[in-house]
Amino acid sequence: MNRSRSITVVLVLLVLLAGCGGSAGSAQGGGGDAATVAEANVEAERAADGGDAGAQGDGGDGGTSGQNDGSLAAGRSIIRTGEVQLRVENFEAARANLTAAVEARGGYVSDSTQRVHDSGEESWTSGRVVLRVPAENFSGTMTAVESEGRVVESSTSTQDVTEQVVDLQARLDNLRAERERLRELYQRANDTEDVLAVERRLSEVQTEIERTEARLQSLERRVAYSTITVEMREPRPDRPAPDQWYDTPVLAAFLDSVHGVGVVLRAVVVGVAYAAPYLLVFLSPIAVAVGLLYRFRHRILGGDGE
Repeated sequence: MNRSRSITVVLVLLVLLAGCGGSAGSAQGGGGDAATVAEANVEAERAADGGDAGAQGDGGDGGTSGQNDGSLAAGRSIIRTGEVQLRVENFEAARANLTAAVEARGGYVSDSTQRVHDSGEESWTSGRVVLRVPAENFSGTMTAVESEGRVVESSTSTQDVTEQVVDLQARLDNLRAERERLRELYQRANDTEDVLAVERRLSEVQTEIERTEARLQSLERRVAYSTITVEMREPRPDRPAPDQWYDTPVLAAFLDSVHGVGVVLRAVVVGVAYAAPYLLVFLSPIAVAVGLLYRFRHRILGGDGE
């Protein structure tokens, strides 16, 4: 019983130590964050001092873009995203060009959608392409994307996740240390109840380790590979704009006028044909009444004259 109590007390102490270690890790992460900022400033100054020498070496646009991105993110974990809306003449050609451009910079196309719009006999295509590119090539890829068509809208954003990465790494270190202590305790445990208790806690710690590793890896992937979402749309085909009236040839204008006169006369004839039955039905009684009234009045006036 004393041994069982001792192991139980050890388990409780391990849990408490893990909680305290996590809090300390977070505090250290905050302090480390300030230290990281100082280190980032030092590295940035060093990069600025050596920038002139690096500029004299061989390097294209992509190398310059990578150096700029690296100096801005020195010592930090930054997620970069970009969104671009383009008007392109040919959707398929633009998508192929963007795919080639991102693959040439070490990236890939993670998602692509396409939709064909129909209007009568005309059609046009719109869609979206999601590009993943190494963070150091983000600026160069954005430039390549914007040069593919007419830019309707373009935006970039950054998210600093340094503190999250530091906290997750500290928590992961604490959990791994607790797992090692539990494994040692498991080797020394003899009582069945103690073995089950250690196994239960060891399973919980292993689950937390896997969950923390997954979150950390997800952040690291998003930091390492920036995301650029490109919305592309072909111009909607419209009818050609009519010429000015004074640009019309004389003969064509005369023929159009003759045609217009014929249309007007035909419209008048059709209108009369439609109106004739109504006129016959409604005007006939009126005409009879007017005739009777006229005869009656003429008779009265004739009588007065006598």
